[in-house]
Amino acid sequence: MIGFARLAVFGLIGMTIAFWLLRIYFSSTQREELEKQWDADHPDGGDAAARDAYIDGGMAEYRKSLGRKLIWLVYVIPTLAVLVLLYLTNEY
Repeated sequence: MIGFARLAVFGLIGMTIAFWLLRIYFSSTQREELEKQWDADHPDGGDAAARDAYIDGGMAEYRKSLGRKLIWLVYVIPTLAVLVLLYLTNEY
């Protein structure tokens, strides 16, 4: 029982670290894509306030997107895998 508790605690810590790293990475790549798109559309640089508003609007859309919600699978898939393995090990 202690081994399972240790697995659960360290697994949760590992999944949380992976979740935050993926979340930060995907957000930064989305922001970089928006910045590149703005630069391609406005070769002269454009208005700085309009650029910030464009990027903020794009990031707000990203926060509502399915891609951001799929990052939660970092918790779901390993947990389901461990539960299935425990079930199969104890059943047979």
